[in-house]
Amino acid sequence: MNLELQMRELAASARSAARTLATATGLERNKALLALAELLQDSRQEIFEANTLDLDAARAGGLDEARIDRLRITDGGVDSMAGACLHVAALSDPVGEVEGMIKRPNGLLVGRMRIPLGVIAIIYESRPNVTIDAAILCLKAGNSVILRGGSEAYHSNQILGSLLRRALEAAGLPGGCVQIVPTTDRAAVKHLLALDEYIDVVIPRGGEGLIRAVVKDATMPVLKHYKGVCHIYMHKDADQEQALPIIENAKVQRPGVCNALECLLVHEGVAREFLPRLAATLAPQNVSFRACPRSLPLLGATATPAEADDFGREFLSLTLAVKVVATQAEAEEHIACYGSGHSEAILTRNYERAMRFLRSVDASCVLINASTRFNDGGELGLGAEIGISTSKIHAYGPMGVKELTSLKYIVFGEGQVRV
Repeated sequence: MNLELQMRELAASARSAARTLATATGLERNKALLALAELLQDSRQEIFEANTLDLDAARAGGLDEARIDRLRITDGGVDSMAGACLHVAALSDPVGEVEGMIKRPNGLLVGRMRIPLGVIAIIYESRPNVTIDAAILCLKAGNSVILRGGSEAYHSNQILGSLLRRALEAAGLPGGCVQIVPTTDRAAVKHLLALDEYIDVVIPRGGEGLIRAVVKDATMPVLKHYKGVCHIYMHKDADQEQALPIIENAKVQRPGVCNALECLLVHEGVAREFLPRLAATLAPQNVSFRACPRSLPLLGATATPAEADDFGREFLSLTLAVKVVATQAEAEEHIACYGSGHSEAILTRNYERAMRFLRSVDASCVLINASTRFNDGGELGLGAEIGISTSKIHAYGPMGVKELTSLKYIVFGEGQVRV
């Protein structure tokens, strides 16, 4: 079949399924999620075998370690996917919720009802767990979804897609509710992005290049973030014993993800004392530093002078930019210049400093005395996330079930006419 026609038929099927899904009960949608959780646990060996095919091909193709890490499915990963199914099933059903009912002077009752967005296309790279997270969140919110994962995760996504189809069948829901693009041909994405008569919104997850390409070609709205350039500002009165593990966690736990720390800003009042301690903690863990002139002599042998483009750069590795600042205002100005609107944190024991940072810094998640790694749907109580939006329009930050719905006005009358 012609690829353009194939994508059109796939999108039309998703649109038809979305109408059915929007009127399905919460119990029916939850039945699919619970069936999927059981299937994931029972099919663990099949998942690993498929994932091994992808990992072997990735190594043979010279994929870097950060992307291989994103591609890998572990025992814990299967447990996490199954647990996300159970968690999302247990969340309150947003579809049909009525908010803010008011009575107008003419007696009309006016409110807003939550409704599904409709058909969502997800374009993503590497992480096969996105296949499950995206599907269950869309199903919970009453949306059908078209999933196009990266070619490097082809086998993993196919096995996960087959489990999703089995779960939908068990719940009596149409297979068009969740569809995986059945080709690695990149032209399929361009065809999908032209189908705004069927697809309501597209969500790209991956590197900046992928996201910009989707934004360029999409004829429908895009919920996105380009990159995660996350900062921590250490104020002069921060608790240093608390600060060390926070910075270590933000940089080292998973350096290849979008909420990992990329730049540390340190107040000049504590730099001379704190930065050697930081280097002694992080350097043995293979962290290298791109240091400003004031921090360079304080960070030891793994520090090199920072280049101009090291600030505002998403390293996605064990590399950390470091800059000494004279004031909090300077730190906030640096973040305004180089931040990406993703995650920003301040370490301080001063309430006024903390509250100023909250008000001043523009990011989808602003943290006080905590790791930037907490800007994640699961960690913030959403159960699972479909992505993190830095767009502000419609959704800002991790996107869970409620962020995959919209609101329509509903009006109850008793014969009123407009005069």
